[in-house]
Parts: sequence; structure tokens; C-alpha cells
Amino acid sequence: MFFRNFCHLKSVCGRVMRGSHTDIKVPDFSKHMRNSVADPNCPSRQSEASRKLLSYTLSGILLTSGIYSVKAEVHRYVKSMNASADVLALAKIEINLSQIPEDRHMTFKWRGKPLFVWNRPEQAVKAVRQVPLSTLRDPQRDEDRVQEDKWFVCVGVCTHLGCVPLSHQGDFGGYYCPCHGSHFDISGRARKGPAPTNLVIPPYTLSGSSLVVG
Repeated sequence: MFFRNFCHLKSVCGRVMRGSHTDIKVPDFSKHMRNSVADPNCPSRQSEASRKLLSYTLSGILLTSGIYSVKAEVHRYVKSMNASADVLALAKIEINLSQIPEDRHMTFKWRGKPLFVWNRPEQAVKAVRQVPLSTLRDPQRDEDRVQEDKWFVCVGVCTHLGCVPLSHQGDFGGYYCPCHGSHFDISGRARKGPAPTNLVIPPYTLSGSSLVVG
């Protein structure tokens, strides 16, 4: 009985088994292949340069796009930190010089800092211009620090540690910093004490009795 069933199963399996599948067509992908790799008999070494050229080109395009994207983001970030139009408008101040008599010194506020304006007497100007530059720590002529002889304009911040100097004080009759004892003449030049440089001259224009700073 067992032998008969086995022979029957064998005959059934023998009828469905196939030795090979010669009727299945292999897909042709040659039209999707680059010319450099279309020949199956061509060694890969011969097409290596052309294959890598495409990879390098794509990598270069992606890298360039990334650089420009980062540049745009950085530019947008820096631009957002710039001062607004209303802040820039306050960066300039106009002063009526007719309100400052001779040998008077007045202090104004400019960009959050004190601004010194001094109407200097003629004799004081002549005296300060006779000082030899060789004796100065930060040599500058008085003529190069003013636009008109009698008007001296500077930022009222000591160049040592940022204190506010006093006018008409010190050993040279100009400015004196009470914090650490720096002395400046009426041209704002450092003459004595720890201040390493002269008082800063801001950008300004003079037109008649009008002074515009900024």
C-alpha cells in the first residue's frame, strides 16, 4: 500500500517538475546605462574616471548650494542685529554753538556717551599749539584735531578705563580724570597719568553756528 502511494506521488511530481525556464525574457536595461559602462566586457577600471566625475560633480553642486544657504542665513542674522532707522536717527545730534560763550565748556549726550564742546579762548589755543610733539605720549597737532580753532569737540570718556574727565582741571588746564589721575590739555591730548591715548574726536561738521555730530 505504501509503495503504491509513493509511486503515485512520484508520478505526479514528475509531471510538474521543469528543468529550466527558457521562456522567461530577461529585462534589457541597456538604454538606462551610461555609455562608459554599457559594454559588459569592459573592465571597471576604464570607466572609473567617468563614474567618479559624475559623483564629484553632484557633490560639488550640493556643497556650493550648502555654502550659499549658510551665507544667506548668516547675512539675515547679521542684518537683524543692525540698528533700526529710529536708532540711527538718534545717532546724530545738532548743537547751536551760539549758546556757548567764550571759554565755556558744555556737555551733551551722544550715542549714550558724554560729548564735550569747548569754546576755547584765542590765547589758550596759541599756547597749546606751541607744545612740541616730541613731548606728547600720543603725538597729534592741535590743528589736526579741530575744524575751527576755537571749537574743540571730543567724546568725554577717558581712554584709560572709561571714566568721565572734568573740564578746566588738571596740570595743563584742560581735562582731569578723577578716577586714576590722567591729565589732558585743551586739545584733549594725554599729557600725564595712565591714559595711553588722546581723547577721541567724533565725526562732526561745522556750519556757521551749527554743529552736527555723527
